[in-house]
Amino acid sequence: MRTVVVAIAAIAIMTAPAFSQGRGRGGGGKSPAADQQSEEQKKKNAAAEKAYKAAVDRIPDKKYDPWGTMRK
Repeated sequence: MRTVVVAIAAIAIMTAPAFSQGRGRGGGGKSPAADQQSEEQKKKNAAAEKAYKAAVDRIPDKKYDPWGTMRK
């Protein structure tokens, strides 16, 4: 009896992660609401993207060498 309970528990534990992956809308694609964005939302997204690219461009390209002072 004890081995049957242990076997059932082991099967339940192994199938729980696989079962949880099947939840949701399935497919992981775009939601239908993403296609129906308003013009105002599209302008906000474009402005945010432009601000992000400007911030990334301000990051210096200088490489950091942690052993640089040891080599001199």
